[in-house]
Amino acid sequence: MLTPESTSPQPGQILARGVCRHMRAHDFVTVEELVPTSGLRVDVMGLGPKGEVWVIECKSSRADYMSDHKWQGYLEWCDRFFWAVDADFPTELLPQETGLIIADGYGGEIIRMGPESKLPAARRKMMVQKFARHAALRLQSFRDPRPSGLIQG
Repeated sequence: MLTPESTSPQPGQILARGVCRHMRAHDFVTVEELVPTSGLRVDVMGLGPKGEVWVIECKSSRADYMSDHKWQGYLEWCDRFFWAVDADFPTELLPQETGLIIADGYGGEIIRMGPESKLPAARRKMMVQKFARHAALRLQSFRDPRPSGLIQG
C-alpha cells in the first residue's frame, strides 16, 4: 500500500516541476523521464516552438551530481543541454560549457544558456516522435491507468 511518504515528490522531481513551469514561460512544452536511447533517461526534455530539443538534468545535491557519469551521453540527443539545481547548489562544480538553470518547485531562471549544437534532421525527427509518444502515453495513463490489451505483470 502506498503511504503519503512514498508518494511525496523527491527533491529532483520538485526541481523538475519548477523547470517545466519555467520552460512553459519560454513557450516550450516538456516531458519528464524520457528515454532517448537504451541506458539513458533524461529528467526533462523541452520541445520549443520551432522544434528545438533541450535536455535538462536536475541535480538535487552535490552527491547526486557526482554520481552522474552518463550526462555527456545526453549531448547527442539535444540542441542544448542544461543543469537545473537549486539556489544552494555549488554551481562551480558544473561544467562551464553547459547551460545552467536555478530552480525550485515553483519556477526557475536560465542563468547560463547552453551552447547550441543542432541535431541532425533524422535524429530531431526521432526525438520529436519519442516526445509525442511519451506525452501521449502519460496523458492516456491519467485517463486510464490500467489499459486493456496490455499484459499486466
